[in-house]
Amino acid sequence: MSSKAPLYQPQSGVLTVQYQPDETTQLIENPPRFTWIPAQLDHDRYVLQISSAENFTAADTQTIQPIPLNLYTPDAPLAAGTYYWRYALLTEDGQTEWSVVRRFEVKEGLPVTALPSRSDRYAGAQKAHPRLWLQAPELAAFRKKIKEDPSFCGWDVFFERSVKPWINKELIQEPLPYPENKRVAKLWRQMYMDCQETLYAIRHLSIAGVVLEDEELIAKAKAWLLHVCSWNDEGTTSRDYNDEAAFRIAGALAWGYDWLHDYLSAEEREEVGKHLLRRTEQVAFHVIERSKIHHVPFDSHAVRSLSSVLVPCCIAMLGEKTEAQAWLDYTLEYYAGLYSPWGGADGGWAEGPMYWTTGMAFVTEAMNLLKKYTGIDFYKRPFFSKTGDFPLYCFSPDTIRASFGDQSTLGDPVSLKTGFNIRQFAGVTGNGLYQWYFEKVKATDTDSELKFYNYGWWDFRFDEMVYRHDYPEVTAEEPTADSISSVKWFRDIDWVAFHANMHDPDRHVMLLTKSSKYGSISHSHGDQNGFLLHAYGEPLAIESGYYVAFGSTMHMQWRKQTRSTNNILIDGQGQYAGTNKVLNMAASGFVEEAEQRDGYGYSRCNATAAYKENVPYLERYVRELYFFDESYVVVVDHIDLAQPGSVDWLFQTLHGMNLNGQTFKLQGNKADLDGRFVYCSSGELELSQTEGFPGVDCSEIEGLPLHWHLKAATKPARSHRIATLLVPIKKNEPKYVSYFMDDQDHGVHIYFTENGVTRKVEVPKAY
Repeated sequence: MSSKAPLYQPQSGVLTVQYQPDETTQLIENPPRFTWIPAQLDHDRYVLQISSAENFTAADTQTIQPIPLNLYTPDAPLAAGTYYWRYALLTEDGQTEWSVVRRFEVKEGLPVTALPSRSDRYAGAQKAHPRLWLQAPELAAFRKKIKEDPSFCGWDVFFERSVKPWINKELIQEPLPYPENKRVAKLWRQMYMDCQETLYAIRHLSIAGVVLEDEELIAKAKAWLLHVCSWNDEGTTSRDYNDEAAFRIAGALAWGYDWLHDYLSAEEREEVGKHLLRRTEQVAFHVIERSKIHHVPFDSHAVRSLSSVLVPCCIAMLGEKTEAQAWLDYTLEYYAGLYSPWGGADGGWAEGPMYWTTGMAFVTEAMNLLKKYTGIDFYKRPFFSKTGDFPLYCFSPDTIRASFGDQSTLGDPVSLKTGFNIRQFAGVTGNGLYQWYFEKVKATDTDSELKFYNYGWWDFRFDEMVYRHDYPEVTAEEPTADSISSVKWFRDIDWVAFHANMHDPDRHVMLLTKSSKYGSISHSHGDQNGFLLHAYGEPLAIESGYYVAFGSTMHMQWRKQTRSTNNILIDGQGQYAGTNKVLNMAASGFVEEAEQRDGYGYSRCNATAAYKENVPYLERYVRELYFFDESYVVVVDHIDLAQPGSVDWLFQTLHGMNLNGQTFKLQGNKADLDGRFVYCSSGELELSQTEGFPGVDCSEIEGLPLHWHLKAATKPARSHRIATLLVPIKKNEPKYVSYFMDDQDHGVHIYFTENGVTRKVEVPKAY
């Protein structure tokens, strides 16, 4: 009998990390990432064994200890084959019993993405400053290039537009508290904008002063830096008061401390270092001790703060502040083991393209800093090699209101920063399609630089200079039928994109649907089985509403709710989209099938679980989409209930519609839409439309156009089958799709014909 203490092995949940890998895991990289639920809440350390023998014979087994977290990435790949692993908790008395043994397979040819061990990972790191972006040896070469050619890498534009404005600008004062310390969205945004400007001033003046060896610029940068040190670390720009402001001030201190390091007196260096350490500590404490993203990885801001705060701040302090290495180790191990919690091998991002933009903007900056300073290249991980596909297919450069999730740019063209991000991946992968995307967006989004979602987050001249210095020029490749998938299924997040003529905005048709395991958590909505349609330069079936601010009435009462989507309500109830994260994650869906067939694209999505909290008597809700001949769409809904109920079929658009019988028609600026309910098992639907956003505080959207909402209501029944025809029509190019029905047996056969080509959809009867 073993004398070792028992090991507590909690069951994993929907929000926690999982016990992986196991026999069901399809490994996508080598070595595997090992994760488990912590055996105790605090002060846990582990021993891990990996073996090619099920009985863990010594000659076939690696033993790694101590491991300070419940995750581990080996420092070398494994040979192809079958393996077993187990772990135990290390205690003062030795170790506990071993965990359950899990088996996994390593296949040949997987990308090698090992993480150097803690003892080796900083061996080649420079001790000299600067460390952020340009290392000391690179600095001399860059300085020489600038003297020879001031336009090198866009330096002249950076200096003119991103350095000069701060030379004579008055120092920004420390932001005041909210009235009665209650957050006000407008003041919250102004506060982080002020802090972003402070970051620009310190970073850009410091870099310019050091590169040009200009004493006046260096003095200006020091003045800004020391001024920020006079702000209260525990005040309005602390992590707990306004985390967005805190992230920016910590970053500003890191860049100033690093680039001005050799120009600060010992006393000044100590003063700046003290505040930098404290502000980094605030973020690290929240991430590691409160949010515990190594236990529960789905905290959007905490994950982003690894990139925006812990990477630059810890690099700046490494070897000088003891805590910096521990925080940086934690960050690297999260990146290696759990990143990204919002997607996987296909490169998807469950929070949607705008939060992909934000997340990638900071994580790519962090990846670049780490690669240059430590030599660790996270871009080799499968997620990073594929994630440029996500905006390409799900946020195409000519579309508006045609993607899911919270979007601060809602109603505007695709953000230029999204383009900058995807160009980064063009530089990493050499993918010309990504470069094409960047060039298209750059040509389209020409006037958004000063909008809050750009100016308050990044500086394009700085981004341009850094990219041109660090990455090669990639030739753009226009999408073709051979280079673009007509049906793209992001299996990691269960989004499906259908495309025709992506290269030509005037003829491009994009249909997007989702039914995701992420449900309505974080910046996702109650929109499983929803769809969006953008055709011929016009948003037709849209994401309705505006992203005023997270937590606003527009956000919580409209945007996150199913009633704002192209979806269904059951007895007036939608999917759960409240504030309980467990229920958010449980309100999920999944894609059963998605593929290109002969002449059409097809998807089948299941959102049954998404409604269970609000409609417990729902037994099944499946939606099929047929994208026929790259021209028109048929939507087939299957709803089965344990008791009679009515269904509201919803459609959102920018324009009022002409309703007539079982049809709805809208006229846009570049395209129209002909919608028809060709079959409903419970009889004809009752169509109505409304304008506006019920339940939303009107002051939040003052001056913004209202949107239109179609509701097609069924009669009560236990089962419903609804087939809907959607025909997008380019202006001045009239067309129609005819149809007829055959229901002689147990199914309803509906035939659709356009220009002599007939397609059939079979709808099982509801009994």
